[in-house]
Amino acid sequence: MTGAESTVATRVPLLNAANVLTAMRLVLVPVFAATVVASGMTHPDWRMAACLIFVVASATDLVDGWIARRFALVTSLGKVADPIADKTLTGAALVLLSWYDQLPWWVTVVILVRELGITALRFWVIRHGVIAASRGGKIKTALQILAITWYLWPMPAALAVVGPWIMGAAVVVTVLTGFDYIAQALRLRRPTS
Repeated sequence: MTGAESTVATRVPLLNAANVLTAMRLVLVPVFAATVVASGMTHPDWRMAACLIFVVASATDLVDGWIARRFALVTSLGKVADPIADKTLTGAALVLLSWYDQLPWWVTVVILVRELGITALRFWVIRHGVIAASRGGKIKTALQILAITWYLWPMPAALAVVGPWIMGAAVVVTVLTGFDYIAQALRLRRPTS
């Protein structure tokens, strides 16, 4: 029996380390949001706490994916819950940053429309194939996390000015990778002769 056949024959338990980390990320979203609200984006201690919670929650995204692939713990639940957890965490952060006038609303809208649009696109083509996360998509995620972290942490004024540049790069990569995913989806949906 080959490795692929044994993977198919083995039933992956729903309650596994990767799915637990994804669930933990979802649970941390309201905790993170409450901490940002408590900070009012004016209290440094609360901002640092919110930033650390965001970083820990974001780190679970890297770890749960690695665990799922490394130990063959990929489940249908994980495939759906993982991107929902990611977009919920990032979306909450962006909305709160805009709510507290730290980030222009247009940035939040552009990123959220792209994220929700690509998620819908993935479901639209799921019968024809899977649109896997690209290298550009991973760079987009890293830039978004770095930018949000930069905005959350109470930076001195000299360093705070770097945040908009990081977020600008994140927006550019977010839009460009969005077009790339649309092209992939259209290729998948194209009828074969």
